[in-house]
Amino acid sequence: MKKQKNGFTLFELLVSISIIGILTALGVASFSSAQQKARDSRRIQDMDVIQKAAEQYYSAHGTYSYPIDTSLTNWVVNGTSVLQKWPVDPKPAPWTQYNYTSSSPYTSYCACANLEGSSQGNSDTNACDFAATTSLTFYCVHSQQ
Repeated sequence: MKKQKNGFTLFELLVSISIIGILTALGVASFSSAQQKARDSRRIQDMDVIQKAAEQYYSAHGTYSYPIDTSLTNWVVNGTSVLQKWPVDPKPAPWTQYNYTSSSPYTSYCACANLEGSSQGNSDTNACDFAATTSLTFYCVHSQQ
């Protein structure tokens, strides 16, 4: 009589573990890419919020000037808050946080976010340089007036 063996051979175990490892690596890579795209979308939305708030501030301010800087906790004009809290980049430090500069006498501004993927950028520097190059790693907004 033959004795029946139960279990898997070493070769079958190695193949199964290899397949699981490859599938896990593919899943982690696609998840990481999805997270990166989500953070970039959030940065673009934050820049749009900053632009709208700065334009509201400009329109409501009596002397037609843009906010000076981001040190103010909120941008208030005539008792109305147009930006209650400065947005924070979704990726923690040491990642580059949002950049905002306003020219004296505050008639223009530039706000930029550093993107992780360059497919949605519109500038290659954080100084609103909208020159067409291949490495557009920043998304910037500037004064509309």
